[in-house]
Amino acid sequence: MDNWDLYTRLIHEYEADLSYDGIDGDRLAKRLHAISEIGLTEEGGSYRLGFSHEERQTKDLVIGWMKEAGLAITEDGAGNVFGRLEGQDSSLPCILSGSHVDSVPNGGHFDGLLGVLSALEVVEAWKAKGYRPQRPFEVVIFSDEEGARFNNGLTGSRAMVDDIDMDVEEELVDDNGLPFGQALEAVGLTKDGFANEGRRLEEIASFVEVHIEQGKTLEKQNLPVGIVSGIAGPSWLEIEFHGTAGHAGNTPMTERQDALVAAGEFVRQVHDIPGGVSNSAVATVGKLQVYPNGSNVIPGKVKLIVDIRDIYENTRDEVVRLVIDEAQNIATNLGVTCSYQQTLKVAPVPIPEEAKNQLRQAMEKHNITAHELPSGAGHDAMIVGHHLPVAMLFVKSKDGISHNPAEWSSLNDCVQGVHVLKSYVESIDQV
Repeated sequence: MDNWDLYTRLIHEYEADLSYDGIDGDRLAKRLHAISEIGLTEEGGSYRLGFSHEERQTKDLVIGWMKEAGLAITEDGAGNVFGRLEGQDSSLPCILSGSHVDSVPNGGHFDGLLGVLSALEVVEAWKAKGYRPQRPFEVVIFSDEEGARFNNGLTGSRAMVDDIDMDVEEELVDDNGLPFGQALEAVGLTKDGFANEGRRLEEIASFVEVHIEQGKTLEKQNLPVGIVSGIAGPSWLEIEFHGTAGHAGNTPMTERQDALVAAGEFVRQVHDIPGGVSNSAVATVGKLQVYPNGSNVIPGKVKLIVDIRDIYENTRDEVVRLVIDEAQNIATNLGVTCSYQQTLKVAPVPIPEEAKNQLRQAMEKHNITAHELPSGAGHDAMIVGHHLPVAMLFVKSKDGISHNPAEWSSLNDCVQGVHVLKSYVESIDQV
Protein backbone atom coordinates (compact mmCIF):
# COMPACT_ATOMS: atom_id res chain seq x y z
CA MET A 1 0.00 0.00 0.00
CA ASP A 2 1.48 3.35 -1.07
CA ASN A 3 2.20 6.05 1.52
CA TRP A 4 1.57 3.75 4.48
CA ASP A 5 2.89 5.36 7.66
CA LEU A 6 1.32 4.14 10.89
CA TYR A 7 4.13 5.71 12.89
CA THR A 8 3.26 9.26 11.79
CA ARG A 9 -0.42 8.69 12.54
CA LEU A 10 0.43 7.42 16.02
CA ILE A 11 2.97 10.09 16.94
CA HIS A 12 1.01 13.02 15.51
CA GLU A 13 -1.08 13.70 18.64
CA TYR A 14 1.18 11.99 21.16
CA GLU A 15 1.77 13.83 24.42
CA ALA A 16 5.52 13.45 24.90
CA ASP A 17 5.32 13.90 28.68
CA LEU A 18 3.75 10.42 28.83
CA SER A 19 7.21 9.03 28.06
CA TYR A 20 8.75 8.74 31.51
CA ASP A 21 10.14 6.15 33.91
CA GLY A 22 11.92 4.44 31.01
CA ILE A 23 8.79 3.97 28.90
CA ASP A 24 9.18 5.43 25.41
CA GLY A 25 6.09 6.13 23.31
CA ASP A 26 8.19 6.85 20.24
CA ARG A 27 9.77 3.39 20.41
CA LEU A 28 6.35 1.75 20.83
CA ALA A 29 5.00 3.64 17.81
CA LYS A 30 7.95 2.63 15.63
CA ARG A 31 7.50 -1.02 16.59
CA LEU A 32 3.77 -0.98 15.91
CA HIS A 33 4.54 0.53 12.50
CA ALA A 34 7.26 -2.00 11.70
CA ILE A 35 4.91 -4.90 12.40
CA SER A 36 2.06 -3.25 10.48
CA GLU A 37 4.13 -3.50 7.29
CA ILE A 38 4.15 -7.31 7.54
CA GLY A 39 1.08 -8.65 5.76
CA LEU A 40 -0.20 -5.13 4.97
CA THR A 41 -3.33 -5.28 2.79
CA GLU A 42 -4.48 -2.90 0.08
CA GLU A 43 -7.16 -1.63 2.47
CA GLY A 44 -4.59 -0.75 5.10
CA GLY A 45 -5.29 -3.81 7.23
CA SER A 46 -3.22 -6.76 8.39
CA TYR A 47 -3.10 -10.31 7.05
CA ARG A 48 -1.06 -12.57 9.32
CA LEU A 49 -2.87 -15.87 9.75
CA GLY A 50 -1.82 -18.40 12.35
CA PHE A 51 1.17 -20.54 11.33
CA SER A 52 1.71 -18.42 8.23
CA HIS A 53 4.98 -16.98 6.99
CA GLU A 54 3.71 -13.53 7.99
CA GLU A 55 3.14 -14.63 11.59
CA ARG A 56 6.59 -16.25 11.57
CA GLN A 57 8.20 -13.10 10.17
CA THR A 58 6.55 -11.01 12.88
CA LYS A 59 7.74 -13.37 15.60
CA ASP A 60 11.29 -13.15 14.27
CA LEU A 61 11.14 -9.35 14.24
CA VAL A 62 9.98 -9.24 17.87
CA ILE A 63 12.59 -11.86 18.84
CA GLY A 64 15.24 -9.45 17.56
CA TRP A 65 13.89 -6.71 19.81
CA MET A 66 13.70 -9.14 22.72
CA LYS A 67 17.37 -10.04 22.30
CA GLU A 68 18.35 -6.37 22.13
CA ALA A 69 16.52 -5.88 25.43
CA GLY A 70 18.58 -8.67 27.00
CA LEU A 71 15.97 -11.44 27.02
CA ALA A 72 16.82 -15.11 26.61
CA ILE A 73 14.65 -16.70 23.92
CA THR A 74 12.99 -20.10 23.94
CA GLU A 75 10.38 -21.43 21.55
CA ASP A 76 8.15 -24.44 22.15
CA GLY A 77 6.73 -27.01 19.76
CA ALA A 78 3.62 -24.91 19.15
CA GLY A 79 5.69 -21.95 18.03
CA ASN A 80 5.03 -19.99 21.24
CA VAL A 81 7.93 -17.59 21.87
CA PHE A 82 9.13 -16.76 25.39
CA GLY A 83 11.58 -13.95 26.12
CA ARG A 84 12.89 -14.36 29.66
CA LEU A 85 14.43 -11.80 31.98
CA GLU A 86 15.99 -13.55 34.94
CA GLY A 87 14.97 -12.18 38.32
CA GLN A 88 17.01 -11.64 41.42
CA ASP A 89 15.80 -15.08 42.48
CA SER A 90 15.38 -17.13 39.33
CA SER A 91 14.16 -20.15 41.27
CA LEU A 92 10.82 -18.37 41.77
CA PRO A 93 7.90 -18.90 39.37
CA CYS A 94 7.87 -16.20 36.71
CA ILE A 95 5.36 -13.50 35.85
CA LEU A 96 4.18 -13.99 32.25
CA SER A 97 2.80 -11.23 30.04
CA GLY A 98 2.05 -10.92 26.34
CA SER A 99 -0.50 -11.88 23.70
CA HIS A 100 -0.37 -12.81 20.00
CA VAL A 101 0.77 -11.38 16.65
CA ASP A 102 -1.50 -13.24 14.21
CA SER A 103 -4.55 -11.50 12.77
CA VAL A 104 -7.82 -12.20 11.05
CA PRO A 105 -7.88 -11.57 7.29
CA ASN A 106 -7.72 -7.81 6.73
CA GLY A 107 -7.63 -7.15 10.46
CA GLY A 108 -6.29 -4.23 12.47
CA HIS A 109 -2.90 -3.23 13.84
CA PHE A 110 -3.43 -3.34 17.61
CA ASP A 111 -5.28 -6.56 18.46
CA GLY A 112 -2.72 -8.85 20.10
CA LEU A 113 0.30 -6.79 19.07
CA LEU A 114 -0.29 -4.22 21.79
CA GLY A 115 -0.14 -6.90 24.48
CA VAL A 116 3.17 -8.28 23.23
CA LEU A 117 4.81 -4.88 22.75
CA SER A 118 3.48 -3.53 26.08
CA ALA A 119 5.13 -6.39 27.95
CA LEU A 120 8.36 -5.83 26.03
CA GLU A 121 8.20 -2.11 26.75
CA VAL A 122 8.12 -2.90 30.48
CA VAL A 123 11.42 -4.75 30.04
CA GLU A 124 12.85 -1.84 28.06
CA ALA A 125 11.85 0.54 30.86
CA TRP A 126 13.52 -1.62 33.50
CA LYS A 127 16.66 -1.81 31.38
CA ALA A 128 16.74 2.00 31.06
CA LYS A 129 16.33 2.46 34.82
CA GLY A 130 18.66 -0.38 35.89
CA TYR A 131 15.81 -2.25 37.61
CA ARG A 132 15.70 -6.02 38.03
CA PRO A 133 12.54 -7.70 39.34
CA GLN A 134 12.56 -10.22 42.16
CA ARG A 135 10.96 -12.90 40.01
CA PRO A 136 11.77 -13.81 36.44
CA PHE A 137 9.60 -11.98 33.92
CA GLU A 138 8.71 -13.48 30.56
CA VAL A 139 7.25 -11.86 27.46
CA VAL A 140 5.19 -14.37 25.49
CA ILE A 141 3.97 -14.48 21.89
CA PHE A 142 1.23 -17.09 21.63
CA SER A 143 0.66 -18.74 18.24
CA ASP A 144 -2.60 -18.61 16.30
CA GLU A 145 -4.87 -16.91 18.80
CA GLU A 146 -7.40 -15.75 16.22
CA GLY A 147 -7.99 -19.17 14.64
CA ALA A 148 -8.97 -17.56 11.34
CA ARG A 149 -7.07 -20.11 9.26
CA PHE A 150 -8.33 -23.37 10.77
CA ASN A 151 -11.52 -22.11 12.49
CA ASN A 152 -10.46 -23.03 16.00
CA GLY A 153 -8.09 -20.53 17.65
CA LEU A 154 -6.27 -19.94 20.94
CA THR A 155 -3.96 -22.68 19.70
CA GLY A 156 -0.71 -21.60 21.30
CA SER A 157 -2.13 -20.94 24.74
CA ARG A 158 -4.08 -24.22 24.62
CA ALA A 159 -0.86 -26.03 23.75
CA MET A 160 1.01 -24.37 26.62
CA VAL A 161 -1.52 -25.57 29.20
CA ASP A 162 -1.76 -29.02 27.52
CA ASP A 163 -5.37 -28.55 26.42
CA ILE A 164 -5.02 -29.90 22.86
CA ASP A 165 -6.82 -32.84 21.31
CA MET A 166 -4.46 -33.93 18.53
CA ASP A 167 -7.14 -36.09 16.91
CA VAL A 168 -9.12 -32.90 16.32
CA GLU A 169 -6.12 -30.81 15.30
CA GLU A 170 -4.93 -33.32 12.73
CA GLU A 171 -8.30 -33.17 10.95
CA LEU A 172 -8.08 -29.40 10.44
CA VAL A 173 -7.66 -28.10 6.89
CA ASP A 174 -7.39 -24.46 5.79
CA ASP A 175 -9.33 -22.84 2.93
CA ASN A 176 -6.61 -23.82 0.48
CA GLY A 177 -6.87 -27.48 1.42
CA LEU A 178 -3.60 -27.50 3.40
CA PRO A 179 -3.75 -29.81 6.44
CA PHE A 180 -2.77 -28.48 9.85
CA GLY A 181 0.34 -30.67 10.03
CA GLN A 182 1.69 -29.37 6.73
CA ALA A 183 1.05 -25.79 7.84
CA LEU A 184 3.21 -26.47 10.90
CA GLU A 185 6.00 -27.90 8.76
CA ALA A 186 5.92 -24.84 6.48
CA VAL A 187 7.02 -22.65 9.40
CA GLY A 188 9.57 -25.08 10.82
CA LEU A 189 7.36 -26.93 13.32
CA THR A 190 6.31 -30.59 13.48
CA LYS A 191 3.18 -32.46 14.53
CA ASP A 192 5.20 -34.53 17.00
CA GLY A 193 6.71 -31.43 18.56
CA PHE A 194 3.32 -29.77 18.73
CA ALA A 195 1.68 -32.85 20.27
CA ASN A 196 4.31 -33.12 22.96
CA GLU A 197 4.06 -29.48 23.98
CA GLY A 198 2.85 -28.32 27.36
CA ARG A 199 4.69 -26.34 29.97
CA ARG A 200 5.24 -27.11 33.62
CA LEU A 201 2.72 -24.62 34.94
CA GLU A 202 4.34 -24.50 38.35
CA GLU A 203 7.02 -22.42 36.61
CA ILE A 204 4.49 -19.57 36.19
CA ALA A 205 3.11 -17.51 39.07
CA SER A 206 0.57 -15.53 37.03
CA PHE A 207 -0.27 -14.16 33.60
CA VAL A 208 -1.36 -10.63 32.69
CA GLU A 209 -2.54 -9.58 29.24
CA VAL A 210 -2.99 -6.11 27.79
CA HIS A 211 -5.51 -5.96 24.94
CA ILE A 212 -7.59 -3.40 23.11
CA GLU A 213 -11.15 -3.28 24.39
CA GLN A 214 -12.99 -4.15 21.14
CA GLY A 215 -15.95 -2.24 22.52
CA LYS A 216 -17.07 1.32 23.35
CA THR A 217 -17.25 1.32 27.15
CA LEU A 218 -13.94 3.06 27.83
CA GLU A 219 -14.53 5.53 25.02
CA LYS A 220 -17.89 6.45 26.53
CA GLN A 221 -16.23 6.84 29.94
CA ASN A 222 -13.33 8.77 28.34
CA LEU A 223 -10.82 6.49 30.07
CA PRO A 224 -7.55 5.32 28.51
CA VAL A 225 -7.55 1.91 30.18
CA GLY A 226 -9.88 -0.30 32.19
CA ILE A 227 -9.76 -3.36 34.41
CA VAL A 228 -11.25 -6.54 32.99
CA SER A 229 -13.59 -7.95 35.63
CA GLY A 230 -13.88 -11.35 33.99
CA ILE A 231 -13.68 -13.16 30.68
CA ALA A 232 -16.97 -14.55 29.49
CA GLY A 233 -17.28 -18.26 28.80
CA PRO A 234 -19.42 -19.11 25.76
CA SER A 235 -22.17 -21.71 25.70
CA TRP A 236 -23.66 -22.60 22.32
CA LEU A 237 -27.12 -24.10 21.94
CA GLU A 238 -28.15 -25.65 18.65
CA ILE A 239 -31.93 -25.43 18.55
CA GLU A 240 -34.26 -26.89 15.92
CA PHE A 241 -37.91 -26.02 15.42
CA HIS A 242 -39.88 -28.68 13.51
CA GLY A 243 -43.15 -27.89 11.80
CA THR A 244 -44.74 -29.06 8.58
CA ALA A 245 -43.61 -27.93 5.16
CA GLY A 246 -46.42 -27.03 2.79
CA HIS A 247 -47.46 -25.02 -0.23
CA ALA A 248 -47.40 -21.28 0.44
CA GLY A 249 -50.52 -20.72 -1.61
CA ASN A 250 -52.76 -23.65 -0.71
CA THR A 251 -52.33 -23.91 3.07
CA PRO A 252 -54.68 -21.66 5.08
CA MET A 253 -53.04 -19.51 7.75
CA THR A 254 -55.07 -21.21 10.47
CA GLU A 255 -53.75 -24.66 9.53
CA ARG A 256 -50.05 -23.94 9.34
CA GLN A 257 -47.24 -25.34 11.46
CA ASP A 258 -44.60 -22.83 10.39
CA ALA A 259 -41.21 -23.51 11.94
CA LEU A 260 -39.90 -20.10 10.93
CA VAL A 261 -42.70 -18.26 12.71
CA ALA A 262 -41.70 -20.07 15.89
CA ALA A 263 -38.03 -19.35 15.29
CA GLY A 264 -38.75 -15.68 14.64
CA GLU A 265 -40.72 -15.34 17.87
CA PHE A 266 -37.92 -17.13 19.70
CA VAL A 267 -35.18 -14.87 18.33
CA ARG A 268 -37.12 -11.82 19.46
CA GLN A 269 -37.54 -13.19 23.00
CA VAL A 270 -33.90 -14.26 23.34
CA HIS A 271 -32.90 -10.60 23.16
CA ASP A 272 -34.68 -9.83 26.45
CA ILE A 273 -33.60 -12.84 28.54
CA PRO A 274 -30.00 -12.00 29.62
CA GLY A 275 -30.87 -8.60 31.11
CA GLY A 276 -33.23 -10.22 33.59
CA VAL A 277 -30.43 -12.42 34.94
CA SER A 278 -27.15 -10.52 34.83
CA ASN A 279 -25.93 -7.13 33.59
CA SER A 280 -22.90 -8.83 32.01
CA ALA A 281 -24.74 -11.68 30.27
CA VAL A 282 -25.43 -11.64 26.53
CA ALA A 283 -27.19 -13.92 24.05
CA THR A 284 -26.99 -13.81 20.27
CA VAL A 285 -28.62 -15.69 17.42
CA GLY A 286 -26.15 -15.19 14.59
CA LYS A 287 -26.67 -18.28 12.48
CA LEU A 288 -30.01 -19.55 11.20
CA GLN A 289 -30.85 -22.13 8.52
CA VAL A 290 -34.33 -22.59 7.01
CA TYR A 291 -35.50 -25.83 5.38
CA PRO A 292 -36.44 -26.44 2.64
CA ASN A 293 -35.67 -22.75 2.04
CA GLY A 294 -38.02 -22.24 -0.90
CA SER A 295 -39.73 -18.94 -1.58
CA ASN A 296 -43.11 -20.62 -2.03
CA VAL A 297 -42.77 -23.27 0.69
CA ILE A 298 -43.83 -22.98 4.33
CA PRO A 299 -40.67 -23.71 6.36
CA GLY A 300 -40.80 -27.17 7.87
CA LYS A 301 -37.60 -26.89 9.90
CA VAL A 302 -35.36 -24.14 11.23
CA LYS A 303 -31.98 -24.76 12.81
CA LEU A 304 -30.23 -21.98 14.68
CA ILE A 305 -27.34 -21.36 17.07
CA VAL A 306 -27.67 -19.31 20.26
CA ASP A 307 -24.37 -17.96 21.60
CA ILE A 308 -24.75 -17.27 25.34
CA ARG A 309 -21.98 -15.69 27.41
CA ASP A 310 -21.34 -14.31 30.86
CA ILE A 311 -18.35 -13.85 33.13
CA TYR A 312 -20.10 -15.86 35.86
CA GLU A 313 -20.87 -19.50 35.25
CA ASN A 314 -24.00 -19.69 37.41
CA THR A 315 -25.74 -16.76 35.69
CA ARG A 316 -24.56 -17.91 32.24
CA ASP A 317 -26.09 -21.32 32.89
CA GLU A 318 -29.30 -19.70 34.17
CA VAL A 319 -29.61 -17.83 30.87
CA VAL A 320 -29.09 -21.14 29.06
CA ARG A 321 -31.93 -22.71 31.06
CA LEU A 322 -34.29 -19.80 30.37
CA VAL A 323 -33.48 -19.83 26.66
CA ILE A 324 -34.32 -23.55 26.45
CA ASP A 325 -37.56 -23.00 28.38
CA GLU A 326 -38.52 -20.16 26.04
CA ALA A 327 -37.90 -22.31 22.96
CA GLN A 328 -40.06 -25.10 24.32
CA ASN A 329 -42.87 -22.76 25.38
CA ILE A 330 -42.98 -21.03 21.99
CA ALA A 331 -42.99 -24.36 20.17
CA THR A 332 -45.91 -25.59 22.27
CA ASN A 333 -47.90 -22.40 21.82
CA LEU A 334 -47.44 -22.40 18.04
CA GLY A 335 -48.09 -26.08 17.47
CA VAL A 336 -44.58 -27.11 16.45
CA THR A 337 -41.88 -29.09 18.24
CA CYS A 338 -38.33 -28.21 19.18
CA SER A 339 -35.13 -30.02 20.10
CA TYR A 340 -31.79 -28.74 21.34
CA GLN A 341 -28.24 -29.76 22.13
CA GLN A 342 -25.38 -27.90 23.76
CA THR A 343 -22.47 -27.92 21.32
CA LEU A 344 -20.00 -25.77 23.28
CA LYS A 345 -19.52 -24.99 26.94
CA VAL A 346 -16.44 -23.13 28.15
CA ALA A 347 -16.08 -22.04 31.75
CA PRO A 348 -15.85 -18.26 32.30
CA VAL A 349 -12.79 -16.81 33.98
CA PRO A 350 -13.58 -14.31 36.74
CA ILE A 351 -10.53 -12.18 37.54
CA PRO A 352 -9.48 -12.62 41.21
CA GLU A 353 -10.39 -9.71 43.46
CA GLU A 354 -6.78 -9.37 44.62
CA ALA A 355 -5.60 -8.90 41.03
CA LYS A 356 -8.31 -6.31 40.34
CA ASN A 357 -7.41 -4.43 43.50
CA GLN A 358 -3.74 -4.34 42.50
CA LEU A 359 -4.67 -3.13 39.03
CA ARG A 360 -6.86 -0.48 40.62
CA GLN A 361 -3.94 0.72 42.74
CA ALA A 362 -1.68 0.76 39.68
CA MET A 363 -4.18 2.92 37.82
CA GLU A 364 -4.61 5.29 40.75
CA LYS A 365 -0.82 5.68 40.87
CA HIS A 366 -1.05 7.17 37.38
CA ASN A 367 -4.14 9.26 38.13
CA ILE A 368 -6.44 7.10 36.03
CA THR A 369 -9.95 6.43 37.28
CA ALA A 370 -10.36 2.69 37.80
CA HIS A 371 -13.28 1.23 35.89
CA GLU A 372 -14.18 -2.45 35.60
CA LEU A 373 -15.73 -3.99 32.52
CA PRO A 374 -16.27 -7.56 31.34
CA SER A 375 -14.68 -9.14 28.30
CA GLY A 376 -17.24 -10.79 26.07
CA ALA A 377 -14.55 -12.08 23.73
CA GLY A 378 -12.19 -14.94 24.44
CA HIS A 379 -8.47 -14.28 24.83
CA ASP A 380 -5.34 -16.25 25.62
CA ALA A 381 -5.91 -15.12 29.21
CA MET A 382 -9.15 -17.13 29.21
CA ILE A 383 -7.29 -20.34 28.39
CA VAL A 384 -4.48 -19.67 30.85
CA GLY A 385 -6.99 -18.53 33.47
CA HIS A 386 -8.45 -22.02 33.72
CA HIS A 387 -5.09 -23.11 35.17
CA LEU A 388 -3.31 -20.06 36.63
CA PRO A 389 -4.12 -16.68 38.19
CA VAL A 390 -4.66 -14.10 35.44
CA ALA A 391 -5.38 -10.40 35.06
CA MET A 392 -6.31 -8.28 32.05
CA LEU A 393 -6.17 -4.62 31.09
CA PHE A 394 -8.19 -3.15 28.25
CA VAL A 395 -6.99 -0.12 26.28
CA LYS A 396 -9.59 2.23 24.79
CA SER A 397 -10.70 1.46 21.21
CA LYS A 398 -12.01 4.16 18.86
CA ASP A 399 -15.68 3.44 18.08
CA GLY A 400 -15.19 -0.08 19.46
CA ILE A 401 -13.99 -1.26 16.05
CA SER A 402 -11.82 -4.37 15.88
CA HIS A 403 -10.82 -7.07 13.37
CA ASN A 404 -10.95 -4.29 10.78
CA PRO A 405 -8.41 -1.91 9.18
CA ALA A 406 -10.16 0.94 11.03
CA GLU A 407 -9.16 -0.55 14.41
CA TRP A 408 -7.48 2.24 16.38
CA SER A 409 -6.12 2.99 19.84
CA SER A 410 -4.26 6.26 20.33
CA LEU A 411 -0.60 6.18 21.31
CA ASN A 412 -1.49 8.22 24.41
CA ASP A 413 -3.84 5.46 25.56
CA CYS A 414 -1.44 2.67 24.62
CA VAL A 415 1.42 4.22 26.60
CA GLN A 416 -0.77 4.78 29.65
CA GLY A 417 -1.64 1.09 29.43
CA VAL A 418 2.08 0.25 29.55
CA HIS A 419 2.55 2.42 32.64
CA VAL A 420 -0.29 0.62 34.42
CA LEU A 421 1.06 -2.77 33.36
CA LYS A 422 4.53 -1.90 34.65
CA SER A 423 3.23 -0.71 38.02
CA TYR A 424 1.01 -3.78 38.33
CA VAL A 425 3.83 -6.22 37.56
CA GLU A 426 6.11 -4.49 40.06
CA SER A 427 3.39 -4.71 42.72
CA ILE A 428 2.87 -8.47 42.29
CA ASP A 429 6.62 -9.05 42.00
CA GLN A 430 6.99 -8.66 45.75
CA VAL A 431 8.09 -11.91 47.40
